[in-house]
Amino acid sequence: MAKIRLDKFITNCGIYTRSQAKKLIHTKKVAVSGEIVTDEGFKVDELQSDITVNGINVTAEKYTYIMLNKPAGVISATEDKTHKTVIDLLDPCDRRNGLFPVGRLDIDTEGLLILTNDGAFAHDTLSPKKHVSKLYAADVSAYTYSKESRQRFSDGIILSDGYKCKPAVLDLVTENENFTSVTLEITEGKFHQVKKMFEAEGGKVIRLKRLSFGRIKLDESLKSGEYRRLTDTEMQFVASVKNKTN
Repeated sequence: MAKIRLDKFITNCGIYTRSQAKKLIHTKKVAVSGEIVTDEGFKVDELQSDITVNGINVTAEKYTYIMLNKPAGVISATEDKTHKTVIDLLDPCDRRNGLFPVGRLDIDTEGLLILTNDGAFAHDTLSPKKHVSKLYAADVSAYTYSKESRQRFSDGIILSDGYKCKPAVLDLVTENENFTSVTLEITEGKFHQVKKMFEAEGGKVIRLKRLSFGRIKLDESLKSGEYRRLTDTEMQFVASVKNKTN
């Protein structure tokens, strides 16, 4: 493992910003193997060094997992010359470690999006073999919920291009003269899939929000555009996906 600067190591622990790390080092609050170090450029081994900050041992994160409540108008990408990206929503101190969105939500789709730098986890959650479910709330115009329609979703909606979707669970929330509100649970995530599924039923999705991703549910306390790290309980889902073999 290549050695890195001490201030970068502390920043990578996910607790302090780079400027805070520098200040801690300069004020003799950081020790390496029991010895106070005041040189922010001091090189340390990420895996083998014994480093404490204010007497507390710290460990650099190998992987980061963030829950974002994605707003409409923001694209699920790491960079773009035209639109704001989900990475742009992060504080500068959190834009590190090669974070990227797990899968994509359309620019006008809101809700739960996971950001990580764990490529294996992202691959596994998006693999059809893993059967990771995604729950959406949708407002659909020109569509009337019925038992027959629910059964077609359950059997596998056939899209206009002939593709047959995997079985999905459709439930009615409410109906009014302008649109029908439903929840839809799917286990795949093809381009514009939810929208295309309702188009096959003669409807048009006018608002779409992802509520859950596997066992991880959107934290309703997060305002649009806000984010937080996954909790220990939510990390159990991450571990289960990575350990599951299909």
